[in-house]
Amino acid sequence: MLPYRVPSEDVVTTEPWLLVAPDGDVELPEALPDWDYQMDLHLRRTVRVDLDRARTQSGLPPNTALVLAAVWTATGSNLSGPAQHVRLTDSGTEEVGLEVRLRGADLGGLLMLDTALVLAERRSDARPSSPRRAGSVLWSDREFLRLQGDAPQFPMAVIDFALTSFPDQAAWHLQISGSLESATMGSLLLLVNEKNTVTATAFENAGKPRPVDRIVLSAVYADAARLMIEHALGNDDFDEASDFPDGSLGATMLSLFDQLFPGQSIADVRLRQRQSPALFASDLQAAVKIFEVS
Repeated sequence: MLPYRVPSEDVVTTEPWLLVAPDGDVELPEALPDWDYQMDLHLRRTVRVDLDRARTQSGLPPNTALVLAAVWTATGSNLSGPAQHVRLTDSGTEEVGLEVRLRGADLGGLLMLDTALVLAERRSDARPSSPRRAGSVLWSDREFLRLQGDAPQFPMAVIDFALTSFPDQAAWHLQISGSLESATMGSLLLLVNEKNTVTATAFENAGKPRPVDRIVLSAVYADAARLMIEHALGNDDFDEASDFPDGSLGATMLSLFDQLFPGQSIADVRLRQRQSPALFASDLQAAVKIFEVS
């Protein structure tokens, strides 16, 4: 319960967020299972605000300036930021078109899109029961878009392996660096060999993959999951009692472990990996559902 008056919900009417795509806008889905960090997002929505009722019902003077703001937050990267804000000073009903352009490299996990109608500036003349501080929220809503499912997601780059110490014929390489407390976004990097055209093309088409692209991406994600889990199990600090910071490599690997081995303890899986690595490899292959078409 807010400590000041707010207008009724119907002073703001919204249309759904739309995902802007080359072949036409589509209503925002619950998830983009083929999304990767190279895929930027362009979103838009239309919002209508009855300014007179919003001010009157909040106990604000008719000339009060309001702001319609859109803010994004991505749980995978632990980043957030303002997408757009529009100052509203007219009367009557105003229609606002919100546009959000987000870099794929800044995203991951669950994308939250918050839209809010707020007080533009402090009102020293406001009534005791009315909002007075700049940024006081009069109305808000939140939409979600899941950008990664069971497959691990991480920053990536396409490079020529001939210019590196990696084997020229290798298709990809996952770099894992830093401690388990390090930020995930700075600890993982998937490198794809541009000379391996099958793999490079699969990632180029990740937003709209062909059957062959799905097979390649499944193989890459399965291998990345194996490397991440093996890296985690090799660290004695990786266990259920660990309290890793949000957005850290340890937290990401704990989440991945829970997805792949639900109901199993880290100690049991670690023991199986060390005593029977071949069986563990098969268990992991089954867990990531390699080559399974969703």
